[in-house]
Amino acid sequence: MLITVSMAADKKYKRILAVLFIGYMILLFYFLFFSEGFGRLEEGREYHYNLVPFREIIRFMKYRRILGFQSFFVNIYGNVIAFMPLGFFIPGLLQRRVNGFFVVLCCFTLSLAVEIIQLVTRLGCCDVDDLILNTLGGLFGYLIYLVIHRFHRGKRD
Repeated sequence: MLITVSMAADKKYKRILAVLFIGYMILLFYFLFFSEGFGRLEEGREYHYNLVPFREIIRFMKYRRILGFQSFFVNIYGNVIAFMPLGFFIPGLLQRRVNGFFVVLCCFTLSLAVEIIQLVTRLGCCDVDDLILNTLGGLFGYLIYLVIHRFHRGKRD
């Protein structure tokens, strides 16, 4: 009986997680490609891209007062925060155990796809620093998943 209840609760948890994941992906792609803010090209501004690692991160750190808090926060922390849920959802949704390398590779691959789409379509700005920050966000999300999972497992034992 205890096993049946546990399996039913696990199925319900997976369904809720799947619905949240779908909602997250819809919001992520909306903000990355269709939202009016968040790096969309302003009228009259020429499209640009960055393929030099850490160039934009250093620029935003160095000129954060000139660029303003919102621009600094969105470009540095926003990229990390945006991909944290992905690092949390991947191990939560997959039936088999996954390791950190797999999660980071998935986050890197999705972020690379986003940057390539931005380069080809000229929606947003293709930036290798976004790839770095997004992947780091996925890793942080995975670490949060591990902490919560271990805490929850410790409570059950």
